[in-house]
Amino acid sequence: MSVPPPNEGGEREGPVIRDKRRLDPLTGQVREPAQASAPGAPGADAGQTTESGEGPALESETGEDSEVAKLSAQLEERTSDLQRLQAEYSNYRKRVERDRTAVREQSLGNVLNELLPILDDIGRARDHDELTGGFKSVGEALEAAVGKLGLERFGEKGEPFDPTVHEALLHSYSTDVTETTCVDILQPGYRIGGRILRPARVAVAEPAEPSEADPSETDNEK
Repeated sequence: MSVPPPNEGGEREGPVIRDKRRLDPLTGQVREPAQASAPGAPGADAGQTTESGEGPALESETGEDSEVAKLSAQLEERTSDLQRLQAEYSNYRKRVERDRTAVREQSLGNVLNELLPILDDIGRARDHDELTGGFKSVGEALEAAVGKLGLERFGEKGEPFDPTVHEALLHSYSTDVTETTCVDILQPGYRIGGRILRPARVAVAEPAEPSEADPSETDNEK
């Protein structure tokens, strides 16, 4: 119990008694807790705002979302940079490998090109049955060595004429062919990989009607 101070008239009001018992002495029921401060009371707005989570908590969540979005954008940018660098490096590596192969083929081709006359002599000697004895062993060893280096010989009788790999030195018409054909190989061709060191020099024949055949053959038939 507390005694209140005197009022303006100097008179004291009666004592104020506050019953803080939890149980109602008349009904024996548990009393309801005091309600929250009325609207407008000091601290009421702050308490309600904090409990409802619509004040500082909402601002914090918004700030976190903004930070996450910023980090995601940076991650995408860095990922794009790494992908671009990887693609550039891959293209650079392929270009270097392609250039290295081209330089190797060119250097090797220059060396092998100097050996072609010797290979021609070996081929002519074989055609005339003159490739015998020690000369035969040396010739075959040389052909095997240049073959291991990638040198390939081409040009055979009866194959279709291809201006990209054949050089026609003689031309004629024949009823024995149905397309422009290499009827004789005057000098074989050589290539290394996809590079032609020397085209095959050939004699070609085109298909023709019997009336377009060689006049000398017609005279002989008569």
